[in-house]
Amino acid sequence: MTEISRRHLLGRASAAALGSCLPAFLSAQQRNRQSRVRITKVETFRIRIPPEDGQPPDPFRIYGYQVNRVHTDSGIVGTSFVRGDTELIERWAKPTLEGEDLFAVDRHVQRLQMQRGESGVQGWSGVEHAMWDAIGRAAGLPVARLLGGYRDRLKVYRTCVFPGKQDQSDVPYETQAEYAVRLKEAGYGAMKVRAWRPRPMDDVEMLAIARKAVGEDFEIMFDRTAVRPGWVWDYDTALQVARGMERYNARWLEEPFDGNDLESPARLAAEVDIPITGGELGKGIHQFLAFLTHKTYDVLQPDTRICGGILTARKISILAEAFHVPCIQHGTQGLSLAGYIQAGCAMPNCDYQEMIGQPNLPDEQWSPALRILRTPHVFEIEDGTVLLPDLPGLGLDIDEEAIEEYRVRA
Repeated sequence: MTEISRRHLLGRASAAALGSCLPAFLSAQQRNRQSRVRITKVETFRIRIPPEDGQPPDPFRIYGYQVNRVHTDSGIVGTSFVRGDTELIERWAKPTLEGEDLFAVDRHVQRLQMQRGESGVQGWSGVEHAMWDAIGRAAGLPVARLLGGYRDRLKVYRTCVFPGKQDQSDVPYETQAEYAVRLKEAGYGAMKVRAWRPRPMDDVEMLAIARKAVGEDFEIMFDRTAVRPGWVWDYDTALQVARGMERYNARWLEEPFDGNDLESPARLAAEVDIPITGGELGKGIHQFLAFLTHKTYDVLQPDTRICGGILTARKISILAEAFHVPCIQHGTQGLSLAGYIQAGCAMPNCDYQEMIGQPNLPDEQWSPALRILRTPHVFEIEDGTVLLPDLPGLGLDIDEEAIEEYRVRA
């Protein structure tokens, strides 16, 4: 038998991976080989959608967005509504990207990392999402199809932050349980709760009440994200809470320790049955590789804005797949979700999408955005799942006149 060289095997593997993930993307590039699509302008501005009929704004609905736009010499314009660093966009993205190849997303990411370090990738993600919107429109396909096209819907879990104290210590357990019941009755199958209460076992007591209210067929997750509450649990506290949550069938416990602690989550994950998850503040692929090699988390949770964009999130999911680890994206809210949904539907190891908000339903929260779209839904929800829009790019059919009408002018 003829020995096959390592280089030949790697070449075949690379070709197979590229062929399976980006067939439509490549065909779009081939169509544009004679005249590459060039970026002509990058801009960012804000819009403010006024409440209807002169009513006061509903504090649980979203009326304002940052708009990021990438214009091209083909006339195609890509748009995203992801919050970013406007100074970085002005000083780096505009002068660096204008005149460059629209399709060279990865090259632009690498340049940004070289010039600004991985800490800079978070600030430009809104532009990266807009570039993918333009690429999808050029190809005539949803971005999810260009990046693998694994699924056409994602289960939704709702993260609710109740008004009042940030640590939620003034929110009655019964109020959270009632909201879980409302979600279940609306067809949703999961809710995540902020676990910041000063007495850590309080959230276990809340879980007992909520579990009794919704039964065993409704998922309840807990988010500690330990860098945010201002104090970090010690190991014994985290173990006690995780054991308590196990008794009432919690779906997972998210980031019970500092996000830079690689060892404690791995130790806890080995001791308890519920998954220990994390990674929402991670940037670039190298930090996620460290999580995987240290077995830090049972589930990786990159944020498709913070980690560096849609392409970086897809790379992280492929990396996690090689380690047989689920990759369930951290979430956001409103129109900003467009790129997250596209990325998640391309990932074989992602079956949930987080939607963050207040004590209402997602379609209630983002309803003002219907005034800048030509579709009957912002995102279509069916049986507790969000459907991949059957439109090119990020899947948003934008009313340009409405964007101009609601543009905030200095």
